Amino acid sequence: MTQPITFSAKIQQHQDINAAFINFPFDTVELFGKKGQVKVKVFLDDKVEYRSSLANMGGGCHRLGLTQAIRKELGKTFGEIVEVKLLEDKEERIVIVPDDVQELFNQNEKAKEFYDKMSYTHKKEYIRWIEEAKKEETRERRKIKMIEMLLEGKKGI
Repeated sequence: MTQPITFSAKIQQHQDINAAFINFPFDTVELFGKKGQVKVKVFLDDKVEYRSSLANMGGGCHRLGLTQAIRKELGKTFGEIVEVKLLEDKEERIVIVPDDVQELFNQNEKAKEFYDKMSYTHKKEYIRWIEEAKKEETRERRKIKMIEMLLEGKKGI
């Protein structure tokens, strides 16, 4: 395993919305041989680990998005410093579909076909949304809603 790239970064707010990112202060072409998106495994403050991507959003550097959930787990917000360790993520990204969702896909081939063509991130969002339901009735409603949204061609929740 190669050595992780480590640096400190300030959590930046994206425009006036509740969205955050950190700037990646290195050249991705030099480090990874890539100008575009670079899939990475990230460790923040040695306590939060997740898989994400460095994205070239203009402005002369790549950025790493920090979701609201990640910031909450860190206990940090805009303007605060986070310690970052990251590695290029070369593992295939697979979303495990729960059995009850798979059964629903088996009954809805068009929805399944659309789901299969979506990106890892969109698939992950749908499955997380279903799995985060606290009550069984909510889970069932969300599964039905997911099928409806997929049939309408909606990639995101």
